[in-house]
Amino acid sequence: EVQLQASGGGLVQAGGSLRLSCTASGFPFDDYAISWFRQAPGKERVGVSCISSSDAKTYYADSVKGRFTISRDDNKGTVYLQMNSLKPEDTAVYYCAADRWVCTVVGGPQFLRLGGMDYWGQGTQVTVSS
Repeated sequence: EVQLQASGGGLVQAGGSLRLSCTASGFPFDDYAISWFRQAPGKERVGVSCISSSDAKTYYADSVKGRFTISRDDNKGTVYLQMNSLKPEDTAVYYCAADRWVCTVVGGPQFLRLGGMDYWGQGTQVTVSS
């Protein structure tokens, strides 16, 4: 059974940190790029960051660049999103998704291609209070 499990969300004050985890099973994790998306209430889901398979190349939306760091541990089948200097505007449900091999960066507000992902996690809530 394919599973993609996002965890690590919570409530934090502005300026604080959280680390999200995306743990996969049931598919060849090493072959997949893993992306993080977020969706705030009443807004569209947008890409935040992505890490490719093999060379682990990383990509960040401008809104999180310099504050968020994505990494992967293929031995554990897990991708991490370290989020520092959190702001109230980072409040959203965060989702991880898997796509074969590479990250597809489309730029603009969407940043990452939303359609065509092979697998999606269930989402984890991040709330940043001011």
